[in-house]
Amino acid sequence: MKPPVVFSKPACMITGLLIILSCFGSHAQVKPNIIYIYADDLGYGELGSYGQKKIKTPYLDQMAKEGIRFTQHYTSTPVCAPARCMLLTGRHGGHSYIRGNYEFGGFTDATEGGQMPLPEGTFTIGHLLKNAGYTTAAIGKWGLGMSTNTGNPNAQGFDYFYGYLDQKQAHNHFPTHLWENGKWDTLDNAGIFVHRKPDPNDADPFAYYIGKDYSIDRMSAKALSFIHQNRDKPFFLYLPFTIPHLSLQAPDSVVKPYENQFGDKPYLGEKGYAASKYPRATYAGMITYMDKQIGKIFQLLKELGLDENTIVMFSSDNGATFDVGGADTQFFNSVAGLRGKKQDLYEGGIREPFIVRWPGKVPAGKVSDLVSVQFDMMATFAELAGVKAPANDGLSLLPTITGKTGQQKHEYIYFEFPEKGGQVAVRSGNWKGVKSNMKADTAANWELYDLLTDPSEKKDVAAGHPDIVSRFEGILKKEHRQAQIHEWEFVAPKF
Repeated sequence: MKPPVVFSKPACMITGLLIILSCFGSHAQVKPNIIYIYADDLGYGELGSYGQKKIKTPYLDQMAKEGIRFTQHYTSTPVCAPARCMLLTGRHGGHSYIRGNYEFGGFTDATEGGQMPLPEGTFTIGHLLKNAGYTTAAIGKWGLGMSTNTGNPNAQGFDYFYGYLDQKQAHNHFPTHLWENGKWDTLDNAGIFVHRKPDPNDADPFAYYIGKDYSIDRMSAKALSFIHQNRDKPFFLYLPFTIPHLSLQAPDSVVKPYENQFGDKPYLGEKGYAASKYPRATYAGMITYMDKQIGKIFQLLKELGLDENTIVMFSSDNGATFDVGGADTQFFNSVAGLRGKKQDLYEGGIREPFIVRWPGKVPAGKVSDLVSVQFDMMATFAELAGVKAPANDGLSLLPTITGKTGQQKHEYIYFEFPEKGGQVAVRSGNWKGVKSNMKADTAANWELYDLLTDPSEKKDVAAGHPDIVSRFEGILKKEHRQAQIHEWEFVAPKF
């Protein structure tokens, strides 16, 4: 007869703990890490998984194969700063505090002033997740204030910040400095003014615009370090990369793979931003290089054993850039045949790639046509973290992301943008309404498009559907709140 097994006290404690864990599952009550990656001016059609044929994005394409890809996902508004504000606060363009790019200061280091800051008392997804027990970081382009005012990211829910505070500085990918928790971090670059025309006396007129320290390398390294340092506790990483926003600047090694592929002609700064010897190759190379940095994140998550407890999301702040600074988005079919670009409320300006990967939780290879928007992230992150969201304009996308039932749907999505003449738009079902040039005429006519049959918004059918037009006008009146500065108030100006 075998003697009974006798456990020491530590063994008993461990065994008891294992029994308790087995009752709830091995990952019971473990909050998932959340990584939200935000490209800058990336068009809907600039990833291979969204139809791109010329620019290689293998890691993001693999992310789509291993997760879910959304085909009807929108930014909240079509330019940098307000898109970031609405993403972080869960508000649409008619309710957001920041609605346009309101610039302070200039482009030089001495005049760096940032943009309209988030006000004191703002509640961001950083606050939401920090309150839920997450360590939070924002690494990349901020654009919502400086460390010396209320827009300081460290006062807006983020334990750690590294990157560009002022988005004007982000026009230069080889800056003299980035910011780390309010402190100047010197980079090994000379002072490059990217809006300077090339000097015809220079032997190599393009060399002036290329430095030694590529900012995306610094930001990528900080992101990897943050993940590594916080591997044993829940973390939230907001990663707003600065690619492919102009200027077209990259080390030779980034450009080389595309150098002879596109029949490039030198760009000499005629339409602003840095001159580039191979503008098409540089644009493609920058996107591929950003993709490579994202691949490093996936590799690290696997090495640290965090892959299955980390949800990674990818999107872009607005549609592809207008064709300035050497960019040639028509050549790359950057908006996949949609109408409009950055600064437009037509589909090309606001429809964005959105990919989500979470092994074991998100069904692989799924494609969703759910109509969704970036201000849905507040509600989505709240459900992920198991906490209640504050009042916001969004809906949680978690049921669709995880392949569950019970997904709520937007009755409509409202867009409001005070720049480029003043524009509003409404998406409801397959119907899309757009009003333009409202600063000149607050009673401008609605255009109406059936996106099911006309995704490129070529045929205005407003005249045949007065009932829908009337409904959209009612939505406009319901959703608009007075803007906090005069320049942004074009729907119901009082003066």
